[in-house]
Amino acid sequence: MRTLSQYVRRTPIMRTTADGRPLVFKLEHLQLTGSFKIRGAVTKLLSLDVSEVVTASGGNHGIAVAQAAQLLGAHATVFVPVTAPETKTARIEALGAKLIRHGSTYAEAATAARDFGLPYIEAYNDPDVIQGQSTVTQEIVEDAPDVDSIAVAVGGGGLVAGTALASGGRRIIAVEPENCCAMHNALEAGRPVDSPVNSIAADALGATQAGSVPLEVLQHHNITSALVSDEEILAARDRLWADFRLAVEPAGAAAFASFLRGDVPGELPCVILCGANSEWQPR
Repeated sequence: MRTLSQYVRRTPIMRTTADGRPLVFKLEHLQLTGSFKIRGAVTKLLSLDVSEVVTASGGNHGIAVAQAAQLLGAHATVFVPVTAPETKTARIEALGAKLIRHGSTYAEAATAARDFGLPYIEAYNDPDVIQGQSTVTQEIVEDAPDVDSIAVAVGGGGLVAGTALASGGRRIIAVEPENCCAMHNALEAGRPVDSPVNSIAADALGATQAGSVPLEVLQHHNITSALVSDEEILAARDRLWADFRLAVEPAGAAAFASFLRGDVPGELPCVILCGANSEWQPR
């Protein structure tokens, strides 16, 4: 039986300090495809055992599905909004997937992809995908059991739901951009609601609605919602490079931005650096 560990990297942790506080970085931006998304994509494809799939993505999930399909001998078609960055769309095509640009938002691309007539791979609203993403935190708990809180960037909710499920009761800080916060709005409303998408990190965190499956998970766990500005995200990204020589995309720096502003409690917090697919080049 094929297992996830055959196809993904076990990414390292890094123990360090910032602003005089100890913390642990989970270096998930070093994952295959440059983000955690490959874990969920492979997990779902293994459960389906099909030769063709379709998905929609702002970028990282599409790269992951394209890579997962290549690894498992399948073919992927990936719908992206016309706003998807060229850095990410080029990688999708380089991995052998068929790329279709459709609509101005992820939601519009996803609607078209679901009508395409192939098995659809959800980006976050699927128990198998969430199970795959939970392995990020399984590794954190095994490698740094003294961690007592975990900060994670949130889009549709797949990674944070997996984090909650594997956290062993640790405090979870769900971090979103101020103007791109579908999960924050869903937690307040008690259900997924339409939300604006306007952030430097929107290509990775730009869900117009949080997933109903991850929302249900979060409603049963110890979750704190935190919002950060685009300016704070970019400052955190630049500091990760300046102080630690860690190059991440804006979404990958969101959780660290929350740590820097003091939103992340605990004697030893863990900050997940979730992705590194960006047109930004460190100087």
